[in-house]
Amino acid sequence: MPGALLFDLDGTLVDTAPDFTRILNAMRSALQLPELDISVVRRWVSQGARHVIVRGFADYSLDPAQLETLRLEFLSRYEQLTCYESRLFTGMPALITELEAHGHAWGIVTNKPERYTTPLLQALDLHPGAVICPDHVQQSKPDPEGLLLACRQLGCSAPSSLYVGDHERDIEAGRRAGMRTIAVTWGYILEGDDPHNWHADFLMTQPQQLSSLLHLI
Repeated sequence: MPGALLFDLDGTLVDTAPDFTRILNAMRSALQLPELDISVVRRWVSQGARHVIVRGFADYSLDPAQLETLRLEFLSRYEQLTCYESRLFTGMPALITELEAHGHAWGIVTNKPERYTTPLLQALDLHPGAVICPDHVQQSKPDPEGLLLACRQLGCSAPSSLYVGDHERDIEAGRRAGMRTIAVTWGYILEGDDPHNWHADFLMTQPQQLSSLLHLI
């Protein structure tokens, strides 16, 4: 069976950090706090909204109830305008065009809930053959369930497929699914983390490099 090229979403395929930063800074401004630089916020994005709120308001004395209120406000703001500044990473549009031109199957397996993922993909005019969110599985990454489901939907073989991600859990999920894995360095790498230690099959520093692996699927 043929394989597919599967992507993690935030930090791998799409740069969503600008919108996370925009919303966080609007909320901080409402509390008379200074804005945070995107270079700081992007290190938190892969951990989800709660982590962004906890870190983003670490300089403001908040109890757990107040943090939860801010988290819900953050998610509400994000749902209202999911894709204002988010963009595909440089090189990804050309890669997707190449995939589709050669008839290669491709999809997305993300830990981002469907209610945020679908509007984002619509705004970016992306049409993957499979989109797997936590809503569609019992176990999210690093469990391989979502990757295997994507392969079934695409009619592809997991051992013939590649999974691309910017977090260690992506690489673990890919390995557990029996796929070859690609760690990327342009995403939301946690402070102190090193993709070289994730034991991925390939390490890429630019999206354009992914074209060199299409012959494997």
